[in-house]
Amino acid sequence: MNKIFSQIKEWWRSPQMTGFWFFLFAGIFSLVIGLRYFYGIWFWVNFVIVLISGVFIFRAGHRAARESRLAAFGYRRLQSIVSNLSDGIVSYDNNMEITEMNAAAEQIFNIEKELVIGKRISPEWGGDPKLKMIAQVIFPSLAPTVIKRSDPGVYPQVVDISFVEPDIDLRVSTDRITGEKGEVLGFVKVVHDRTREIKLLRSKSEFITVAAHQLRTPLTAVRWALENISSVKELDSATKELVSTGLSASGKLMKIIEDLLNTSKIEEGRFGYEFRDMDIVAFLEEALSGVQAIAKEYGVNLYFDRPANGVPIIVRMDPSRLGMAFSNLLDNAVKYNVKNGSVTVKIERMTDRPYVEVSITDTGVGIPAEDMPKLFSKFYRGANVTRDETDGTGLGLYIAKNIIFRHGGGIQAESVLNRGTTVHVFLPTDPKLIPPKEIIYGEE
Repeated sequence: MNKIFSQIKEWWRSPQMTGFWFFLFAGIFSLVIGLRYFYGIWFWVNFVIVLISGVFIFRAGHRAARESRLAAFGYRRLQSIVSNLSDGIVSYDNNMEITEMNAAAEQIFNIEKELVIGKRISPEWGGDPKLKMIAQVIFPSLAPTVIKRSDPGVYPQVVDISFVEPDIDLRVSTDRITGEKGEVLGFVKVVHDRTREIKLLRSKSEFITVAAHQLRTPLTAVRWALENISSVKELDSATKELVSTGLSASGKLMKIIEDLLNTSKIEEGRFGYEFRDMDIVAFLEEALSGVQAIAKEYGVNLYFDRPANGVPIIVRMDPSRLGMAFSNLLDNAVKYNVKNGSVTVKIERMTDRPYVEVSITDTGVGIPAEDMPKLFSKFYRGANVTRDETDGTGLGLYIAKNIIFRHGGGIQAESVLNRGTTVHVFLPTDPKLIPPKEIIYGEE
């Protein structure tokens, strides 16, 4: 009984039931008047009309009240979820007026939401020290360092933003808020603080760096000793073969250590770059000459498709670091090729943006389609190549990717199994597109 009275009380207070209560009083009044002026069948006709109308109005009001109650419950539940998220949430409408901000966003931006809720954000906020960070998140073009993680025009849009003061790294995901007909009503940004993750990654990299350095010192001594022994003329053939095997093994181990050290330095953001303007055509000619010996060993032909006009293409680069990247790419193209196969390097300016494209096409074993998403990950080596070429750390492409990204470029690959692979490298011809500092690009 108490539940029924409680339900009636709730209905009484519901704004959606207001029309029914007005009708109820009007209906009772109509029946009272009917008793005075209607006789016989007309009274009952009036009674039935009032009753049916009342039932319809009650049902409509009750349904609206129930839907409103459910909507309110859903909204409160959503508010509770958003409020307790560890990631920051900021939403704004088409007029750039901020409509919502949760506690995590307040902590990340070090501001109280009352300061910005209901206000129209603009790039001018970037001049206010308190509002500078939120302005740079809403307008990433204002941020000091931005890395795009998603394709243009595809939602959600994901970017990584790094700040110097304060030292903080954020991953920002932007999505649209749409109406029932698909119209865009506003946008919501999910802000994930990656600062602690980055520091943990750097700590792990520092450990690998120390371990690799400790290994490299005694290995250098072992290699030096083997080289001295190999120079002794009185050695018999069996001993010479053992020494040669040891030298080869120590060389491979040294390459592994160097790859680990380079990876660690990259992930610590201290790989070190010295940029200067160079002709990319001449640079690639030198890179190709550096793999001539290994290409001859594997029986692979090298070709260079130069620009037809012969005009130098100037790119700002670190020749040592970028040379390492292209050396890794060319080594792979040669080693995972077939006998009498070919590697063709082609370079051309892009017409739609200030970049130059370098493509490296081989006629090798190719890459399985299911392995393509992992191609530039750490320690990845395809199952179809490890059978034939057992040596390798799986770090070469990861290192190459990070070096190319540090130059403001991009890298992608396409492959047909048992037909060959083409790796496309994009480098900016506009120095302004080069990031101002080293950034951890991770496994993306």
